[in-house]
Amino acid sequence: MLPIKGSVLVVDDDKHILRMIQLILKMEGYNVVTAMDGEAALEVFDSQSTGLVLLDVRMPGIDDYTVCRRIRAFSQVPIIMITAKKEVEEKAQGLDSGADDYITKPFSVREFTARIKAVLRRSQSWDEVLEPAFCSGDLVIDFAQHSVTVNGEEINLSATEHRLLYYLARHAGRVVTPDQMLEAIWGEKHLGEHHLLRVNITRLRRKLADDPKKPKFIVTKVGIGYQFLKNEKGRFPLALPMGQ
Repeated sequence: MLPIKGSVLVVDDDKHILRMIQLILKMEGYNVVTAMDGEAALEVFDSQSTGLVLLDVRMPGIDDYTVCRRIRAFSQVPIIMITAKKEVEEKAQGLDSGADDYITKPFSVREFTARIKAVLRRSQSWDEVLEPAFCSGDLVIDFAQHSVTVNGEEINLSATEHRLLYYLARHAGRVVTPDQMLEAIWGEKHLGEHHLLRVNITRLRRKLADDPKKPKFIVTKVGIGYQFLKNEKGRFPLALPMGQ
């Protein structure tokens, strides 16, 4: 079990699935709180310390995408979507709402716990790194303080977006392939899932106000990968987290 700051919030309108997930997590040693709809989930999140959120897709009332966006508006807590469908569009919508990963039902206990541990491990390993500031034009990234500003205005990024931006900045001036980024940020099990990367790149560009047709920061090298434009006056992080 990985250490976690706060309880795991599980949101699902199916009592049987909710109890099953709760049992699995408790057997792994996690504290668990539950909710059966979006409104209750937001109330629980506001009132309790939460270190991870598991959201079921297509809940009644406030849907999971809205819940995800509302949480992400003021918190960087890792969020995993649980979906019964395999369609790329549904997964992409969840990621675009701010989720860090997704699990497709039906799933095995081993896969379920492995995904959770991977998300927590990535989040904690990146959080522990204290890098100097990175500056490129009007973009300033202070990863030690989890602060990103453009033109002096702070930009709210998810934990995954922070890791993605860090990776690009660390390799500024170099072209990195989609699979290199997928492995470094999400793990080798996500190799080949280029839609996952495209969704997050699009979301990051939008938040940075970086027009892909006239990019200031992230350039797409068609058929090759991505390149973060290097600013000669910028200061760059010196080291990646262990294992990256």
